[in-house]
Amino acid sequence: MKKIFFILAFTSFSLHSFAQELDNKFKKIPTKEPAVKETIPPKEEAPKENPPAPIEKPAPLQVNPDELFKDTNLYKPEANVEGIFYRRNQFLGNINTTATTSTVMYRDAAFVDGDKVKVYLNDKVIEPEVLLNGDFKSVKINLVKGINKIDIEALNEGFASPNTAEFKVYDDKGQVISSSEWNVGTGYKAVIVLVKE
Repeated sequence: MKKIFFILAFTSFSLHSFAQELDNKFKKIPTKEPAVKETIPPKEEAPKENPPAPIEKPAPLQVNPDELFKDTNLYKPEANVEGIFYRRNQFLGNINTTATTSTVMYRDAAFVDGDKVKVYLNDKVIEPEVLLNGDFKSVKINLVKGINKIDIEALNEGFASPNTAEFKVYDDKGQVISSSEWNVGTGYKAVIVLVKE
């Protein structure tokens, strides 16, 4: 009997201790209802007087190629077909400079195949026919204040289409101010604009 009583007392004491451990580890789960926050109305402020936005001046003397190539008296209309993308005029950029003169150098950029070009300055011919080869050829230009538009027209496509050329533009101090390549078909032009400030 003592043994049974001892076992019952021991079991009761163990369960009581275990129950206390569970009570100590129990954490209350918060409710899902958010606390109601009181909204404070914003303070009324006097209306601010905004100064008028400054009017941005468009860049002066910049040539827009889309407008430029609309002139069908000077530029052949684009005639690309599927797989051929060089039957178009190519705009090589607007470059600002303070130089009084400029030198434009050009040569065949790929296989030397007999490509020929004609060079214009402000729509006047300055080089009627230039055969491009592997060495640079050049033309010196006296720049006028404002826009100096240089057109290089492909007179042919040589033995391998299209007419390909590399060109460099130097200022009067011998610094390169532009360098690029063109790939155009016969009768199309590559155009670069030098803006003398």
